[in-house]
Amino acid sequence: MAGATAARRYAKALFALARDEDRSVEVRAEIARLSQLLAQNAELRAVLMQPLHPVAQRRAVLRAVAERLGASPLLRHFQSFLVDQRRLVDWAAIEAEYGQLADAAAGLSQARVRSASALSDAQRERLQRALERRSGGRVELEVEVDPSLVGGAVAQVGDVVFDGSLRTQLRQLRASLARS
Repeated sequence: MAGATAARRYAKALFALARDEDRSVEVRAEIARLSQLLAQNAELRAVLMQPLHPVAQRRAVLRAVAERLGASPLLRHFQSFLVDQRRLVDWAAIEAEYGQLADAAAGLSQARVRSASALSDAQRERLQRALERRSGGRVELEVEVDPSLVGGAVAQVGDVVFDGSLRTQLRQLRASLARS
């Protein structure tokens, strides 16, 4: 919990600085490139994330990696600050929080959709348009297949859940019949 709170605080600070420079989209791309590199290279991840390596060594490695990736001075300073604060271990959470802030600033919401079967392109478009109308903004779908739903779909946009699953409809019908 403390790590998540710190990650949110650091992400907000970085986002505010990036927005001040009108570079929030570019910084998000730089963060993603560094995250991808860390995910692909266990040795690099170990050097940067484990405090048994001296701070100066971790800072030098991070500087070299940032230069190689073409990271902006803003992100370079931010990463150095994270090393000093021993918060580089929160990098994945900071990336996720920054992404949410960037999406919110762009008026984009993430919708998690579970459907009983794979959706066709036409179904995805229809669902996306319906969710955009209901949420009042742009929506990006993340769809997963969940055969336990029997039929239909369940969509979550932020804290709002739209349950159109056959299982829920059958449960409601059963409850209605039991009341009668």
